[in-house]
Amino acid sequence: MATTKRPTAKSKNITNGTSTRTSLHSIQNGKMRAVIDKVMPCIDGGLYPIKRTVGEPVIVKADVFADGHDTLVVTLRYRNSGEKTWNELPMEFLGNDRWQGEFVTSLVGEMEYAVAARVDHFLSWQSGFKKRVESGQDAEALKTEVLIGADLLGEIAKRASAEDTKKIKALQASLKKKAGTTESVSEALSDTLTRFAEQYPDESITAQSNIYRVTVDPPKAGFSTWVEIFPRSWSQTPGKHGTFKDCERLLMDFAEMGFDVLYLPPIHPIGVTKRKGKNNSTVAQAGDVGSPWAIGSKEGGHKAIHPELGTLDDFQRFVKKARSLGIDVALDIAFQCSPDHSYVKEHPQWFKWRPDGTVQYAENPPKKYEDVLPFNFETDDWKNLWLELKSIFEFWIQQGVTIFRVDNPHTKSFAFWEWCISELKRDYPETIFLSEAFTRPKVMYRLAKLGYTHSYTYFTWRNNKPDLQAYLTELTTTDVKEFFRPNFWANTPDILSEEFLHYAPPSAFMLRYALAATLSSNIGIYEPAFSLCLNKPLVKGKEEYVDSEKYEIKAWDMSQFNIRPFIKRINQIRKENPALQQTNNLTFTQVEVAPQVESEYLIAYLKSYGNNHLLTVVNHHPSQAQEGWVRVPLEALGIQEGEPYRVRELITNTEFVWNKAWNYIRLNPNELVAAIFRIEPK
Repeated sequence: MATTKRPTAKSKNITNGTSTRTSLHSIQNGKMRAVIDKVMPCIDGGLYPIKRTVGEPVIVKADVFADGHDTLVVTLRYRNSGEKTWNELPMEFLGNDRWQGEFVTSLVGEMEYAVAARVDHFLSWQSGFKKRVESGQDAEALKTEVLIGADLLGEIAKRASAEDTKKIKALQASLKKKAGTTESVSEALSDTLTRFAEQYPDESITAQSNIYRVTVDPPKAGFSTWVEIFPRSWSQTPGKHGTFKDCERLLMDFAEMGFDVLYLPPIHPIGVTKRKGKNNSTVAQAGDVGSPWAIGSKEGGHKAIHPELGTLDDFQRFVKKARSLGIDVALDIAFQCSPDHSYVKEHPQWFKWRPDGTVQYAENPPKKYEDVLPFNFETDDWKNLWLELKSIFEFWIQQGVTIFRVDNPHTKSFAFWEWCISELKRDYPETIFLSEAFTRPKVMYRLAKLGYTHSYTYFTWRNNKPDLQAYLTELTTTDVKEFFRPNFWANTPDILSEEFLHYAPPSAFMLRYALAATLSSNIGIYEPAFSLCLNKPLVKGKEEYVDSEKYEIKAWDMSQFNIRPFIKRINQIRKENPALQQTNNLTFTQVEVAPQVESEYLIAYLKSYGNNHLLTVVNHHPSQAQEGWVRVPLEALGIQEGEPYRVRELITNTEFVWNKAWNYIRLNPNELVAAIFRIEPK
């Protein structure tokens, strides 16, 4: 019978099915015995960075172990990107080979972190020596052990500074001389020797994990309150096109209401060809102003301002005045063109052309957007397209804008976003990007991984208690929390929630705002439609507003009933309470209408930050009073059952004293849609 000789591997790693054999030559250092595994946080094996804001902690955990019973030293290494030297902190042993360490981000930009571990021979010897002493062995019996320790001290001396080398050698000589005496035992166990061992580790046997990255954003990335307006609707003369100068008078109001980001839809010239009419009509009438998202005309494109809004100087002045009041102006970046945009003639290769010689417009059958032309990201001229699109961001950054809401990023190339945002964040680390991608979860998450700072979410469509709790649990307790920052919008110019806000009373708007503002640290509303509680859709069953401001100039009457006082109070509470300036510190708590019968409409949750503890209860029924028993998680607050503690309801500024975990709550939406209790342990 013929035999087959096993083939000789030519590569370092031999792979056969699912098993991998490692050749001797592929092992860099067989003396390293520490194993580092399951480092967290880690996104897709470290392919993408986690996100933090400046001053936030990064808690790192890892499985670390080695063969045998020697002493392990495990440290957390961190540094600003580009630095060569690591900062290093000891990690704490949690049990079951799990270790934890923590560092605090210091600068806006990018940081790196890694876990390092080694078997420490001197500390292993010192630990064993201590056990021998505790077991009753006398100094004479320990003489040889003392000499072993002295030899190990000599190895440490080789790694020490010149000054410390002298000190260590003196200690080594003393140990050798006194070996066998009681004095040598105390010297061998001294903290001085321990410190030298820790200060001068043997890096030749120190293992290090992969290096992981953290994007460090400015504070407003972690906590912000957005408001969106159409500047053209704010003229003091009804029917006249508004300007940036007209909008300056709004800034103080918005600042006093607690908004710190003012988001403007595209401010560029609007195309004439195939311009949309009122209520999204495909045929414009004389005087129709069109959609701001149909960008580009003879007056300019993405780097120009609509002439009726004002000049570039007017815009710069507007941005500067807003910033003086603590408000950042955010711009909408929409990478699409009207048929009149100069790009169409100058760079026809950036668009798709149909067999009849016309350019392909945007479609979402059966919808047609003939006033909008999408870019073709598969063009052979993609490099020049990418550079031009990036230059649009850079132009507006030079005008003082550092926050951008990006329209429909999920319809553009992922590779482009990864490159573009990385380039911009490298040069302008203070920039913030909000992804307007109401699409599939994996696509939304991918965009966040690629660099988007904030993301629109499904909050608008989570309109019952189970759905809200399930969604928030996903956002705040899974790996998603490390890279996906939710920005909860209660409405947008495109979205008047069909299920909840259509024809709804003001209480529906108030409770949705209370939920957004206390569940997420980043929130936004489209104004003044929200505070005026506009609730009529264009068509029943659709989410578009009737007489949408996207297609016409409005003349807003703010003297009529609105819920602005409520919005202002909620925003004030957010600013005064650090617990609401976080998102991932959320814990849902029980609300029962009867023993073991969960309330369908009362939603309760605790948020804590340091000594700031807030229990929020929201009635999610806009027209019916709800009552039940809410459980305060006393164990998380260090309060014993029966111990009195002070509670202040912040919306009404009413104080109570409670002394038990379960407390009765009743919320009538005609009076109060939510209660925010600040719990103050005695």
